[in-house]
Amino acid sequence: MKTQEEIINRIRQLKQEKNAVILAHYYTRPEVQDVADYLGDSLGLSQEAGKTSADVIVFCGVHFMAETASIISPQKKVLIPVPDAGCSLAEGVCGKDLAEWKQQNPDGLVVSYVNTTAEVKAYTDYCCTSSNALKVVRNLPVGKKVLFGPDRNLGQYIRWTTGRDMEVWNACCCVHQPIDAEMVLHALEQYPEADVLIHPEASCSHDERVLNHPRTFMYSTAGILKHAKESPKKQFVIATELGTLHQLRKDNPEKEFIPIHSDLICTEMKKITLENLLEALEKEQYEVHVPQEIRERAIVPIQRMVNL
Repeated sequence: MKTQEEIINRIRQLKQEKNAVILAHYYTRPEVQDVADYLGDSLGLSQEAGKTSADVIVFCGVHFMAETASIISPQKKVLIPVPDAGCSLAEGVCGKDLAEWKQQNPDGLVVSYVNTTAEVKAYTDYCCTSSNALKVVRNLPVGKKVLFGPDRNLGQYIRWTTGRDMEVWNACCCVHQPIDAEMVLHALEQYPEADVLIHPEASCSHDERVLNHPRTFMYSTAGILKHAKESPKKQFVIATELGTLHQLRKDNPEKEFIPIHSDLICTEMKKITLENLLEALEKEQYEVHVPQEIRERAIVPIQRMVNL
């Protein structure tokens, strides 16, 4: 049985031999984050998949993320170490749902969070991530009917912030849904010197008590890391998946990061280990393919998102 150091060395060797790049999400295990060539949130990972010169992309994330990389870079071989790593948001809507809505609203626009399947993206007009969702919605033509999905919390946060009248699909992230207003208000009281940094997939993201508080901030994962690095404050309460704490602490060793709750773990992301990452590279297994007909339609909303 190989030691962790031997596994890491072998991964590095294979990356060179195969001209491979490892992309990892902030919610993966710390040791997987540390071996990645690029660590990011959904938007950053999408952008990196589009510009890498590697022949092979090993995507340490859930399945829809690897699909997105394959859509953006169809000439690359995209591998996922755990093919059944799923996402409650991506499973919360399907292409048939959007096809029916479009039939009923032929002039309407569908804005889909990037946390969706390739099939859903094929019925989407604009993709977005939590990093750029506000910008995407603000750039939509005025007077058009809009459906935002699948995350109801992010959708309601956008609606509250922009004032845009949108229909919002009723699905959620099982990790962020438990973060409610009471949890945040308790943290504000318990840590009076701390900023509370919240992902907008949280169920408190459209509660005015939270949104109007001077020490609460709604951010994508990348935004959370940026705020923590640039703020003069020394203490932060983090209201998102616990994997984010690893990079926060690496970037800011002199600052304190307190998870708002100890159970905010994406078990799907944590399925990815150094062992199955190495196996994916060695065997070039679990390649993600998106059918050409779906890819041609799905690339359009993704490209609009990346261009913004």
